Amino acid sequence: MKKTDLNNIGELSDSYKRICGEIEKLIVGQKEVIDQVLACLFCNGHSLIIGVPGLAKTMLVNTIADILDLTFNRIQFTPDLMPADITGTQIIEEDLSTGRRNFRFVKGPIFANVILADEINRAPPKTQSALLQAMQEYKVTYGGETHELSLPFFVLATQNPIEQEGTYPLPEAQLDRFMFTIFIEYPSSKEEIEIVRTTTSAYEVSLKKVLEGRELLRFQKLIRKMPVADDIIEKVVRLVSLTRPNQADAPQNIRNYVSWGAGPRASQYLILGAKAVAALEGRFSPNLDDVKRIARPVLRHRIITNFAAEAEGVRSDNIIDELLSEFD
Repeated sequence: MKKTDLNNIGELSDSYKRICGEIEKLIVGQKEVIDQVLACLFCNGHSLIIGVPGLAKTMLVNTIADILDLTFNRIQFTPDLMPADITGTQIIEEDLSTGRRNFRFVKGPIFANVILADEINRAPPKTQSALLQAMQEYKVTYGGETHELSLPFFVLATQNPIEQEGTYPLPEAQLDRFMFTIFIEYPSSKEEIEIVRTTTSAYEVSLKKVLEGRELLRFQKLIRKMPVADDIIEKVVRLVSLTRPNQADAPQNIRNYVSWGAGPRASQYLILGAKAVAALEGRFSPNLDDVKRIARPVLRHRIITNFAAEAEGVRSDNIIDELLSEFD
């Protein structure tokens, strides 16, 4: 890395600390969740966040967008939501001077920097797929015309793990578009006391802008420039390959409990996520501990367990933990 890039790593780390300081004014606890969401954001990725209602998922995303001075839209996914309700639609406009009628594209809520796709699994697959091109290519095609999205562009989709009736599980191909799957847990008793105290009082928060969109884009490029040792890349690829039951040297528990393992995108995201973790802490290159810290959110939705795992209560996180115990 150039000397200027090394200085910029320090600037990125300082910005991260200031962002966390602003978030803590509104969000109590959830440090690990905040770190994972920010790491994904600085990697130019997308996240799927799973948690019961009332755990401040919407507030967290809205707060981050506000602190970074980014535009924010929330899309509530419902069974009757149509693709055009997300991407936008064409309307007929009449020119009063000539009497001619023309089609004009009216942009939908997808045209923002930060998108909260709330309860994404409540909409049918046709509607869910309206996000795919935007997430992968940062553009929307409608009526034969392609419309570019403003960068940075970040999708955070939520799912409720309790109610599954009337939902449409995301297909594996769409799940793979998400860099992280983040679990958000209940707060501790001490944190919940603080939440109740602040939210039932006249306490008001004034958030400061920490970064602008162009600065975030600069930091995203900086993270990609960070060097990674070849042996770490080789070990990451080895770790991901061991999640595939058809590999000759796959562990027995993988053969017993896994239908499909993680693909190459998992290896890419493990390296990229490890870079972000290192950069946010002011370090110039990631290590194996950084990989371990983001292994669960990267791999948990890419390891597809079978019926035997479900019957015995074995989750993808259990399998990941076993693999990581020998990862060195």
